[in-house]
Amino acid sequence: MLNICDAILPNTSLSYLAFRVACLDTLERMVLARQFDPEISEGIGFLSEVPFLRAVAPQVQLDLLSETWQKHLCGEEVESTLLDESVIYAVSETAARAAEQDRSQVRAWAEAGPRRISISSKASLPDKIRQVHLSLPNEGDFLLISQFEDLSPFEGLSLKAEFGMEPTKCEPMFDVLGRWHVTPGFAGRLNGLLTDREVAQAVAAVRTLRTARVSMRPPM
Repeated sequence: MLNICDAILPNTSLSYLAFRVACLDTLERMVLARQFDPEISEGIGFLSEVPFLRAVAPQVQLDLLSETWQKHLCGEEVESTLLDESVIYAVSETAARAAEQDRSQVRAWAEAGPRRISISSKASLPDKIRQVHLSLPNEGDFLLISQFEDLSPFEGLSLKAEFGMEPTKCEPMFDVLGRWHVTPGFAGRLNGLLTDREVAQAVAAVRTLRTARVSMRPPM
């Protein structure tokens, strides 16, 4: 269970749907982008909803999603990080936008997953999905970090102090920008969110991107 500012993210059909749609939407965009240019990564994936994390590699985005998803399913209470809060915000916004733009695809993903969910034709679905993050009391610090990018270290520390943000809490947000590989256990963390076939597709897509990155390195 994820504890976000002393509130637990409820394990509901809507939270499941937000994670699932954002995961599959990102996976689909990864595959399409790779067909045109294997080097394209910026702006692809659900974390594009968070300006500071827009450049995070799409396979790393999926890895972060899987980590937050597993914390969400955990029987014990887990204190959220800024990355967790970023993921929850981004999956909710991505899934809500998908429901607005292509409800038939969202319905197909909802009906084919580990939890079978029936999507009604009511127009309120996007608003309900957005409530997954809007109902939480987090302060949205992850959306403010982009303001620090062009500041000197001293100015950045001053601004963080002004907003009441602890520098140590921000460090993982900076660290993830340089990641390229997923962490061990990626496939297992997708259990309960994707079907076995979808997990295999996600692993294959991540492996292909890793191979493409290695093959593009200049010879020594």
